[in-house]
Amino acid sequence: MAPLRGEIWSVNFGNKKHTVVVVSVDARNRSERVDSVLAVPFGSCGGEGPTSKRMEPGQTGLPEPSFLKAHFIQVIPKAVFLHLLPRQFSSSQMREIVAMVNRAIDPDAK
Repeated sequence: MAPLRGEIWSVNFGNKKHTVVVVSVDARNRSERVDSVLAVPFGSCGGEGPTSKRMEPGQTGLPEPSFLKAHFIQVIPKAVFLHLLPRQFSSSQMREIVAMVNRAIDPDAK
């Protein structure tokens, strides 16, 4: 099962687990020729800003509030995805996340 855009997943980075939201397009995510996806991680601490957003448990399915950190967008191998969480972001939420990624690259982006 390929991780899909907007899904929230637990991933394994060595001996540490993280939660991420998949932001790459599904054509890439489903491709058998591409072994990675683009994802934005959640963090347990931080602050709101142009490239980060506080998310409540009801929005993410995570047990505690967390911060989505678009300035840490990553290429993640599909092999390290552990399990899919029950929540998924809507199209409008994904547009907001992509706007945050754009601001991480171009501070003048809206």
